[in-house]
Amino acid sequence: MDLKDYIASVPGFPKEGIIFRDITPLLADGDAFRYAIKKMADFAKSKGANVILGPEARGFMFGCPVANELGLGFIPARKPNKLPRETICMDYSLEYGANVLCIHKDALKPGDKVCIVDDLLATGGTSFAAAKLVEKAGAEVVGLSFIIELVDLKGKELLKDYDVQTLLQYEGE
Repeated sequence: MDLKDYIASVPGFPKEGIIFRDITPLLADGDAFRYAIKKMADFAKSKGANVILGPEARGFMFGCPVANELGLGFIPARKPNKLPRETICMDYSLEYGANVLCIHKDALKPGDKVCIVDDLLATGGTSFAAAKLVEKAGAEVVGLSFIIELVDLKGKELLKDYDVQTLLQYEGE
C-alpha cells in the first residue's frame, strides 16, 4: 500500500511557502490507517518496547492504536498544566520559539523500554525533547516511529543516537 495516496498536500498552509502534509485522509481510511498502525507496531515490537509514548496531540492519534495493537500501555506527553498529578517536564526550542513537554512523574520506571510514536518528523525538536524526557524518567528510548519525515529539515540528524522509522519521506517540496 502506498501511504502517499492518503496524504493531502496543501500549498500555502499555514503560510505561503509551506506545503502542509495533511494526515486526515489517512485517518479517514480504515485500511490505510490499519496498515500504518501495523507498520509502526511491528517496529515497536522489533525494538522490544514495553510502553508507547506519544507527544501531544497528533502523537496520541497514532500512539494509542499502536499501544493497543501491541497490548501495551500508552504515556501521553502533554503541554504544561494539562496533567493532574505531579509531573516531570522538558523544555525545548522550536524554530519559532520554545515549548515544554511533561509526563506524570510515575508514568515510567527505570528499565522501561519506550517507543515514541508521532505523525511527523520535521526538525526533530519535539521528538528529541520527548526522548530526553523518557531518559530523565530513568527509562530507555528503544525507537521513534513517524508516519512522515520532512527530509530537508534534517530531524534525523538531531535523533542520530536513536533508531528512527519513518513510513513516508518528502524532500524539497
